[in-house]
Amino acid sequence: MRACHDVREDAAVLAKPDKILLMGNPNVGKSVFFTQLTGIHAISSNYAGTTVSFTEGRLAVGAKTHTLIDVPGTYSLKPASEAEAVAARFMESGATAVICVLDASNLERNLRLALEMRAYGIPTVYALNMTDVAERRGITIDRDLLERELGAPVVRTVAVRRQGFDELAARLRALLETADRRTEAASKPAVCGDCDSCRRGGNGDTWETARGIARRAVKKNTATPGFLDRLGDAMMRPMPGIPIAILVMAMTIGVVVGGGEALRELALLPLVNYIIVPFFRGLFSSFVPEGALLNILVGEFGIFVISFEWILALIFPFVLFFYVAFTFLEDSGFLPRLSVLFDGILRRLGMQGGSLIHLVMGYGCAVPAIIGSRTATSRKERIVVTAAICFAIPCISQTGALISLLSAFAWWMLPAMLLFALVLFAAVSLVAGKVVKGRVDPLLLEVPNLLMPEPRAYGRKLATRMKHFLKEAEVPMLIAILVAALFAESGLLTALAGFAQPVVGRWLGLPPDAVMALILGIVRREMSVAPLLALDLTALQAFVGGAVSLMYLPCLSVFAILAKEFKARIAITIAVSTIILALFVGGLINQIGRLVF
Repeated sequence: MRACHDVREDAAVLAKPDKILLMGNPNVGKSVFFTQLTGIHAISSNYAGTTVSFTEGRLAVGAKTHTLIDVPGTYSLKPASEAEAVAARFMESGATAVICVLDASNLERNLRLALEMRAYGIPTVYALNMTDVAERRGITIDRDLLERELGAPVVRTVAVRRQGFDELAARLRALLETADRRTEAASKPAVCGDCDSCRRGGNGDTWETARGIARRAVKKNTATPGFLDRLGDAMMRPMPGIPIAILVMAMTIGVVVGGGEALRELALLPLVNYIIVPFFRGLFSSFVPEGALLNILVGEFGIFVISFEWILALIFPFVLFFYVAFTFLEDSGFLPRLSVLFDGILRRLGMQGGSLIHLVMGYGCAVPAIIGSRTATSRKERIVVTAAICFAIPCISQTGALISLLSAFAWWMLPAMLLFALVLFAAVSLVAGKVVKGRVDPLLLEVPNLLMPEPRAYGRKLATRMKHFLKEAEVPMLIAILVAALFAESGLLTALAGFAQPVVGRWLGLPPDAVMALILGIVRREMSVAPLLALDLTALQAFVGGAVSLMYLPCLSVFAILAKEFKARIAITIAVSTIILALFVGGLINQIGRLVF
């Protein structure tokens, strides 16, 4: 089995003759199928737009191994977004077979894609997923009738519990054993002609055909909606939706801040300060003579000191509890409801409500949030969302560092920084919405079922996210720490501090050594805060430093994704603008603060 990889599009993969496509609308559980079928942990979420490129893995069917590709979720093969265009190109490239996942609780909408797929003549097996949710809503589906209508096998499944997967594997194997070669399948006419709806000539209007099939296959009883269904509907109305949203966000902040601080103070700081750092200091001091090398290893900015103090004790606990809370919100279906609730406000800022999901993702990391914005239906909206993420939304590592920095002074400083970030977000979005030409389309967002996350799937997803964080963030953070040690020991820090004194000292009002934060912030965003923790700052200096960090130049990985997703001109414009705005606003806060206080 090969590790998965996420890419925009790969011509070599499109040309593979043995690929099996995993298709379906957004939010039907395709990524859960991919994980269960391949053993590769793809991130799945209870909202549309999780998979915006594709993920590749290996799937054994009988004695043969195929390439299974989790294709971007799409409502139609007539694309309205970049992600849907990738899905259409995969279907056009042909495949050995398709596994099409249908949402049993929203069958009519899913059938439109199923009907469009038939025109390609590729052998297909349908997984009728979320049958447990459908039953909870009093919905029963005549599977035999659905098989006749679609002219292909239909298997009932509950993916998060792996129900129906043995039957799915058996039906897929039988399908492949009897399928014609892909070249023969590609030469079939657009109308397959071997199912009931085709014989009735239903392909002329896929919506009408889908509606007719659903009307015949779906039976509803008069079951009273459950508590989660009623709560999910209430969340999308201003009352009580807004109070619920405020409560949930407050609880989320409480979990992240409270849980992170508790883990840090009670376990990680004692572990680092009394066990790990003394061990390495004693170890290296026993055979390394005093001097530059020993200082680089275990000095004030030593690699074996700062790496544990910053990465393990400062950043890790807040990252962990952020993903504990965020993963729950994802899998529950809360975020799309939040998008519907605040669509009107966000539309005034140059984006639709669906972009709220990408903004929230930005609090985890800006890179997947910017990539996820490919599901936006206009270039203008992508740029506005990306600008807001780069200027006003700190990643979770940076947030953890800000929490540690500001909470050491007064209880109100953290809420004040949050309020400042919200004002900055609104201002940047308004300006970007006016400057960038284009349209913002109406909100067309699938609102998934409100669910309690399945524990095993939740645990796997949380573990995968933490593994990805440690794998992707560890090396850049260690590079930043090495740079800090070398700058401090070589005297470059002192020289740069003197050179930057007019800006750092007089304008921003920060100590000379704060220049280290501006240097390291280029490598990783959280490193623009971490050096400030070692300085003897006043409350005003801490707030200024936090504000500069919030707005400061996106790290190298963010800059790289900006250049890839857009043009170098946009990447450079955003980078330069963030530096100028950070230094200007930070200095303004300092000057006003000195006058007031």
